[in-house]
Formats: sequence, structure tokens, C-alpha cells
Amino acid sequence: MTGSGTGSASGSGRVDLVGGGPGPLDLLTLRAWRLLIRADVVVMDRLGPTDIRDHLGPDVEVIDVGKHPGHHPVPQDEINEILVARAREGKRVVRLKGGDPFVYGRGGEEVAACLAAGIPVDVVPGISSAVAVPQAAGIPITHRGVAGTVHIVNGPSEIGEATLAALRDGSVTTVILMGVGALPRIVADALRAGAPADRPVAIVERGHHRDQRTTRSTLGAVVLDAGRVGVRNPAVIVVGEVARAGLLLPDHQLTGDAVR
Repeated sequence: MTGSGTGSASGSGRVDLVGGGPGPLDLLTLRAWRLLIRADVVVMDRLGPTDIRDHLGPDVEVIDVGKHPGHHPVPQDEINEILVARAREGKRVVRLKGGDPFVYGRGGEEVAACLAAGIPVDVVPGISSAVAVPQAAGIPITHRGVAGTVHIVNGPSEIGEATLAALRDGSVTTVILMGVGALPRIVADALRAGAPADRPVAIVERGHHRDQRTTRSTLGAVVLDAGRVGVRNPAVIVVGEVARAGLLLPDHQLTGDAVR
């Protein structure tokens, strides 16, 4: 796959926000692939299909704006400015994001910035890690007779009553993104609000990668268990009965080998 690098300064530039999914290139959508083939500029996050660099031509400008927990070397306002500036040069800009652009990806802010600047912009959905990462560990976030509701939480944010209610409710699956650093606070708030200490928890690190690892525990023990094994980002935390070991099959990583 090579980028065409044929943008011009004619004012015909545009921005496409592309959801890259959880990481493997073959989980990109066909539309995402086609846009990357045609891109003049790719503005990349830290997570998602970072291997795409190996498939871009030498004339494609790659701009790394990846954020780490607690460390944002390129502020969001500056990312917005980069997108608008390159598009105004007549470039076809792909803003490649991990997961889905509209699931805690700040994609709405980037779309708003482009629209305010009069830049044509579109969004390509991606496979959200909220669904894909638990699935890679054999955890369905909904399962008939077990959980029929899903509550997705941004870990660094303050935990509100809606999330506390979800954590108390045995029929709800709570999926926590970017939550490793906030885990002690979330657990303490949940237990204080009446969530049962024996509620199952699974932490899936680096879902859909070869070094994927799943740690199974309970609300009452997960902070100690996560510390003992050294859980690190990127990880998705699943709280609820669907995280119980052996719900479907003995705990294992799904192979993902169907099309490899």
C-alpha cells in the first residue's frame, strides 16, 4: 500500500477521521484502507494500527500526535490546527485514531474544528476497543440471561452516580477505558456505593496483540491482583458477570487466525 502524495495547494483538501480499531491492520475497514492509500498526510495516535507506517509511501507526511496517560505532547488544540492547516494546503489528510473516533477519541472536537474552518470532513467508524478487546479474551460484553446493558466509562473522569448504579447492577456490564491508573479510585468508589466485592472483573491488556494478557479477579481483590502482576496500559477493564471465568469456555485468548 502506498500513498499517492498528489495533493495540491488548490484548496481542494479535506480531512477524514478514520477509526483504526484495536491495532491489527486486517481489522481496518475497507473504506479506511482506501483513504489511507490516497492520503497525503496521516496524523497518527499512539494506539491503533501503528504498523501502517510500513505501508505508506515515502512521500506521505506522517505526523505523530500520540498521547500517553498524563502526558499529551501535542495538545488537542494544536492537533486541530494541524488538520486544518494541512487541508488548507490542498492535502488529503487522514486523522488515524485507535478504536472508533467517537468513543472517547475526541473526534467530535476535531470534526467541529474542521467545520468551523470550512474544511470538508468525514468520519469512518472503527472497531471500538470497548467491544473488541474483551472479545479478544473471550468476553462478550452482552450475553443473554447474564448482561443486557453496557455502560462505557472513561477511566480518568470522575465516577458519577450513573456509573455507580451500573457497577451495583448485576445485569450491567461496565467497560472502563484508559482506567488502569484510576482503578484504585474507581474500585473504592464502587465498593463504598454498595457494589458487591465478589463482582467479577477482567483486565485485558494489549487486546488483539500477540502479547495479550487477561487478569481475572473481583472488585474486592482486583487492585491487589493488578498490582501483583503489574497490569499496564493499554488495557480495557470489564466489570460484570460476563467477566466471570468459564462463562463460555475455559479462560483463553481467541486465536484470531480465521483470515491469517
